[in-house]
Amino acid sequence: SEAADAAMQRLRKKWDSAPIETKYINQGIKIAGYAVTLDANKKSISEFLLVPYFGACIHLPPPPANQIILVKLAKPVTKLASMDTVWVEGVLRDARVDTGLAVTGYTLDAARTYPYVEQKR
Repeated sequence: SEAADAAMQRLRKKWDSAPIETKYINQGIKIAGYAVTLDANKKSISEFLLVPYFGACIHLPPPPANQIILVKLAKPVTKLASMDTVWVEGVLRDARVDTGLAVTGYTLDAARTYPYVEQKR
């Protein structure tokens, strides 16, 4: 309905401008999440979205911008598919980027990315 569409547009506007956490900006971090490749036709991936839950940006509306990181890889990778669970390490930056798929609150200049393996406690 038109009312539902209008409500979703208002919600999307708030989510796209969600405030970010600045505590780790310009610092090296290690974070896990689900990779959402931006171009499924590429043989090598040099950037992707890191999202907090399975299906985000693909089967569901994207989460708020403060839950999405645009990861920029120092070296492109060839074995990465959407919804792969990965660790990424690098320097976190604040950046609102509209990728066409989602608006991000951060970018991460990734020095390293590798498959997620649950750590023993």
